Amino acid sequence: MLTIGQLAAHAGVTVRAVRHYHRLGLLAEPPRDHSGYRRYDARAVVDLIRIRTLAGAGVPLAKVPDLLRASPADFTAAVARIDDRLCAQIRRLEDNRTAIARLAAGDNLALPDSAVAYLAMLRAEGVPEAMVEVERDAWIILAARWPDRLDAWIADKRRSFDDPRMMRLYRLFDLDGLTADNPRLAEIADLLAALSEAHDPAEQPDELAEQALVELLDSFADRYGPLADRLQELLVERGWTGLSNMRRTGR
Repeated sequence: MLTIGQLAAHAGVTVRAVRHYHRLGLLAEPPRDHSGYRRYDARAVVDLIRIRTLAGAGVPLAKVPDLLRASPADFTAAVARIDDRLCAQIRRLEDNRTAIARLAAGDNLALPDSAVAYLAMLRAEGVPEAMVEVERDAWIILAARWPDRLDAWIADKRRSFDDPRMMRLYRLFDLDGLTADNPRLAEIADLLAALSEAHDPAEQPDELAEQALVELLDSFADRYGPLADRLQELLVERGWTGLSNMRRTGR
């Protein structure tokens, strides 16, 4: 007959684990002998090894008692069900790994390939990184809200660069390097006004004109404070207002 320490050693677990299995009712506690110690027989060793093996295989402890009492056929069926659940968990973990890999890739997080390619195009054309990041974050918001529309909107945005003034505008938008008194802001305002005249913002999809969305996207400019305020003043002088949803001041 074995002490609890000897039992644990035979089964390859700790004494603490044996006591934990006792508390859960997985392993029966034998009566104490005349010295006050519990003594375990060979059956306890076999049961403990089976419990350890099932737990080590990922079987939830709550399922272990049923498996220990099951007939061979029921045991096989139960293990098959557990295996199905484990496979589903593995697939979820693989999806999580994919998401983590996308996170490490930066732009790939929460954006479709069309948006990632568009951002890569901006970088290749020399658009300042701060401007690219603002665009990226705006597309992330739109992708979460309208995932089925994003590819079409990206295609429309790419077509807007057929007008060379659009790329000139983006290259000028060095958000980290501009200050409110930089004369380059006047050219930026001129380009924004001219492009808005050529491509009427009123024709954009209704979803993108929602007030709540406009305010949310405009909030990206808050981090640039005086710079954004000065640009807005220059736009008003040219008859336009707004940032993500530009419109004529008379409207």
